[in-house]
Amino acid sequence: MVFDPLTSPLLTDLYQLTMLQGYVEEGMNETAVFELFVRKLPPTRGFLMSAGLESVLDFLERLSFSEEEVSFLAKTGRFSDKLLDYLRRFRFTGNVHALPEGTVFFENEPIIRITAPLPEAQFVETRLMNLLHLQILLASKAARCVLAAAGRSGLVDFGLRRTHGAEAGLFAARSSFVAGFAASSNVLAESLFAIPVSGTMAHSFVESHEDEGEAFIRFAFANPDNVTLLIDTYDTLEGARKAVETSKYLRERGIGVQAVRLDSGDLLRLSLQVRQILDAGGLAEVKIFVSGNMDEYAIAELLDGGAPIDGFGVGTKLDTSEDAPYLECAYKLMEYAGRPRLKKSEGKATWPGRKQVFRSYEEGRMRGDLLTLDGDVQAGIPLLKPVMKDGERLSEPRSLKEIASVAKDQLDALPVSLRMLKTEAYPVMISDALNRLRESTEEALG
Repeated sequence: MVFDPLTSPLLTDLYQLTMLQGYVEEGMNETAVFELFVRKLPPTRGFLMSAGLESVLDFLERLSFSEEEVSFLAKTGRFSDKLLDYLRRFRFTGNVHALPEGTVFFENEPIIRITAPLPEAQFVETRLMNLLHLQILLASKAARCVLAAAGRSGLVDFGLRRTHGAEAGLFAARSSFVAGFAASSNVLAESLFAIPVSGTMAHSFVESHEDEGEAFIRFAFANPDNVTLLIDTYDTLEGARKAVETSKYLRERGIGVQAVRLDSGDLLRLSLQVRQILDAGGLAEVKIFVSGNMDEYAIAELLDGGAPIDGFGVGTKLDTSEDAPYLECAYKLMEYAGRPRLKKSEGKATWPGRKQVFRSYEEGRMRGDLLTLDGDVQAGIPLLKPVMKDGERLSEPRSLKEIASVAKDQLDALPVSLRMLKTEAYPVMISDALNRLRESTEEALG
């Protein structure tokens, strides 16, 4: 049997099915509330950015077991006829509250809340976390690159070749665009998400020609509306001079050079020297685009040094979230059958009950958050929004441009310290109501 690895409900952990069997056999079908949150921010993150909600809602809407998938599970001999019959009818019928994509959030704040019959709410854990974890990682890393670029709009996702698989490559393109990138090199992302696609040439294109200038001319003739010349295959400064010569030749034929690209060497020094060569050659309008081990730290260092760089191709370190490759996220039961639930494990204790986050602002900047119980109305703006009821979306998917606008507003509202890539703590307070519920729940447990 062959199943689609990205849509099959069999893409889950075994214990989801073994627990499901226990719930079904015992008739445990009352309403459960689960929340997904990050216990602790990585040392190099002062904030995180929500992303991936649309893929989660798509997953929940489509969730079902085909007869072939049920037959496969039957052949394993692990599952009862009662569970197999249940799976043939299985659908997600619950409600979802979530942070809108592009929202900045902090540790212990719920990213998504699932309210559904216990078997449904439990079963979706693995794929839900699998979808959200990576996209949040990537959007958060990309957001830091956007902040480091200090208003420069020429950020392009270049990392497809080194992502951890095809789905990760698409998530990288989408998440980086949400966070504020202008484009991606990923052609399929243009088709699926309408993300602008951008690309130049590889060194092999230059090497395959007998002369560097000839390579520039042939590339320009083949791509007259997209002429970015990679000038560091041999000698960067000589490559810049040849770009000037090429530009004059092409201009006479109605073709303009948009940019030159640097991919290696001392990018600060080279960008300054290349800018001088271009300006002296009458190419003040030609931009300088750089790539090669770019991330927020490299971008900030170059720009702080006065590098005249207009755009950045950010690849491996973004698409693998190199300095923070995972999050300590968790999906935990907060309520079942109308009673609050909690976990008391050392270092992994949870706050019980359905929760909401209220965010306060001062002069347009985030001042602090309050974690409290759902229904405990507080000052500030509530962050979790209803997005699904009875297994159906409450609205059409938002466009990526709309989501990116949300993200931009969120980054603009960050405290100054977090805009400067610092990892200072942001205040997240716990309400009295939530503290009281935790105390009473602990007392009931004895």
